[in-house]
Amino acid sequence: MKQIIVTRSDLKLGKGKLAAHVAHASLEGYRKAKEKDGEVVGEWEREGQKKVVVKVNTEQEMMELFERAKREVPCALIRDAGLTQIEPGTLTCIAIGPWKDELVDKFTKNLKLL
Repeated sequence: MKQIIVTRSDLKLGKGKLAAHVAHASLEGYRKAKEKDGEVVGEWEREGQKKVVVKVNTEQEMMELFERAKREVPCALIRDAGLTQIEPGTLTCIAIGPWKDELVDKFTKNLKLL
């Protein structure tokens, strides 16, 4: 069981901003997964709540990944409010899962760690 948080390397976000968005993604992904199947999420919680943060190069790459993955795994999109570093509505992260390893890996196994 794991959750993958996908970030955009092209945004060059500050460390604090990036950390906040990764946290937003993790929490929203958790909510989506729990709505779909609370038992699966419970197993992830008992296993230690594994999270991995990876990166893609562009918004297009992120959206293509989201569109493919959301058909099989609970996913969440995170957009910025635009109050500090980037424009309102900018897509910053997606969460894939938490869900079963084999399904999450199907979409994320080739992505590089942040």
